[in-house]
Amino acid sequence: MSTLVLDNVSAGYGKVDVIRGVSLAIPAGRRVALVGSNGAGKSTIVRTINGLLPLRGGSISWDGAAMGPVRASHRTRAGIGTVPEGRLLFPDCTVSENLIAATTFGEAKAKREQSLESVFGLFPRLRERAAQRAGTLSGGEQQMVAIGRALMTRPRLLVLDEPSIGLAPRIVAEIFEVLSSLTSTGLSLLLVEQNVQLSLRSVDEAYVLRQGTIVLHGEAAQLLDDPQVRAAYLGQ
Repeated sequence: MSTLVLDNVSAGYGKVDVIRGVSLAIPAGRRVALVGSNGAGKSTIVRTINGLLPLRGGSISWDGAAMGPVRASHRTRAGIGTVPEGRLLFPDCTVSENLIAATTFGEAKAKREQSLESVFGLFPRLRERAAQRAGTLSGGEQQMVAIGRALMTRPRLLVLDEPSIGLAPRIVAEIFEVLSSLTSTGLSLLLVEQNVQLSLRSVDEAYVLRQGTIVLHGEAAQLLDDPQVRAAYLGQ
């Protein structure tokens, strides 16, 4: 079982450190949220986890081994799947082509058909849209494709960057119900969200990020009742 650990991580762009001294852990089989306002540095943390942004300090380990300068593609092969903000689909390719595009290596390639059936089982609407170009889908359907594509890599950790943004509440509820069911298979989740209330009601534990640093960490239910969190993020 795999655990991702960030230890005192700093990273940024140009001369600016966007995140500073960030430490967090995603234990195997746990649902963890990283919440904070827009500009807090959440996506920067995602990019450091994925290997798209180099560390300026600290370390990241996976399965107990330091990841160092491991490339993004190798992190995917190691079992870290990502649903990026904005989905980043191939709009002129079909739903099936977008899903299959993630299966170019190892077990993902060997079990492509099995994974495809699994994704269609989770999102029956995608089976109906299999031959439709991704760019013609609704926003919710595109998000389903993005999640399905990440699942096609057969990850042990799924990182979701702002999965609810721009979606109708009904679609968000449907997607989060599927995500919740995935953890019963042993899959770990890192949910990166601005929607604090939604996040805290969907995970086991959470970290609160403010201006590039972790300011709170605890069980999600406790943070939901924390006066500081309620005042800062829930308007209560």
